[in-house]
Amino acid sequence: MKKYLKLLASFVVFVFCVLCKRQNKTDLPKDAIQSETKEVIPLYGPNRLTPNSITRTIIQDRKGIIWVASWHGVFRYDGKLFTDMTSEVSSARFFSALEDSKGNLWFGSIGSGVYRYDGKYFQNFTTKDGLPNNEIVCIYEDKIGNIWFGVNGGASRYDGKSFRNYILNGDSIEEDTTGKSIPDFTRPPQEVNSIIEDHTGTFWFGTRGHTFVYDGQKFTTVTHDGQPFKNVRTIIEDEKGTIWLGGMDGLWRHNGTSFANIAQNFVGDIYEDQKGNVWTSSETTQGWVLSRYDEKSLSDRAPTPTEINPLEGKMLFGILEAADGSIWFGADDVYRYDGTTITDFKK
Repeated sequence: MKKYLKLLASFVVFVFCVLCKRQNKTDLPKDAIQSETKEVIPLYGPNRLTPNSITRTIIQDRKGIIWVASWHGVFRYDGKLFTDMTSEVSSARFFSALEDSKGNLWFGSIGSGVYRYDGKYFQNFTTKDGLPNNEIVCIYEDKIGNIWFGVNGGASRYDGKSFRNYILNGDSIEEDTTGKSIPDFTRPPQEVNSIIEDHTGTFWFGTRGHTFVYDGQKFTTVTHDGQPFKNVRTIIEDEKGTIWLGGMDGLWRHNGTSFANIAQNFVGDIYEDQKGNVWTSSETTQGWVLSRYDEKSLSDRAPTPTEINPLEGKMLFGILEAADGSIWFGADDVYRYDGTTITDFKK
């Protein structure tokens, strides 16, 4: 009898294991990778893991979670701990991040295309799926829900089913219907750094070359006094409908009819906070600084910013204002500024 029970128990365990393996296989959707959220050995401090690398973009989702796109992967911060979300997904450098109107998260990489994360699975899109290139520099969602990708060599619009591609051709952008792709790892000078749609429905494209506006039919070069804006890194529209451009030629403001130069230093990032203040990261003679242009001064012809030198001149990247009003920014890691103190999560 005891021998029979042992045999029966072994058979039950065997069947259970087989069923588990089959279930695991059928649970995985095609071309998707499940996120690994297992504990990992922290790099710094008790129970703490940080990117510890160049951080290009920081966003906060509708649940209040901070997401960091860095050269060491995508990190999630829940207010207490950082979790490396892509260690089992991709070893690529990540440059860009977006939460779309449906709650999906998009992460752009250099060399491995873009990843969409639905909270459980990562799905990877590359040139095999219709992208013109696998180096995703920026991501933007337009008013009707299309997702735009600024890539090496042009831009791509994804409507949820297919990609529509626009290729940089010298000093112009043209739609491509041939399905051609652009070789990876040849970013400068052809990458598209920034894409926005303004309140009139006009799209703005900042590239390493010229800056363009797109009315849905054709692309037109943006100029001032007959000269094109070149190497524009960031374009935003503030709550008042003013367009801001930042790049090699400094910080510029467009009121709908004309441009005004606000600062001449190289500007890498522009961000408007909840109070209407405009923040920039820029390179000065003292190194890189965060500059805050107070909302009340923005109507001045030449507003004077408050400059903060947070990291002794280190190069600064993406800026975010979190829901609690703190300012986050990227450099060689991720940092938080509460108006008085800068938190270096490594320490």
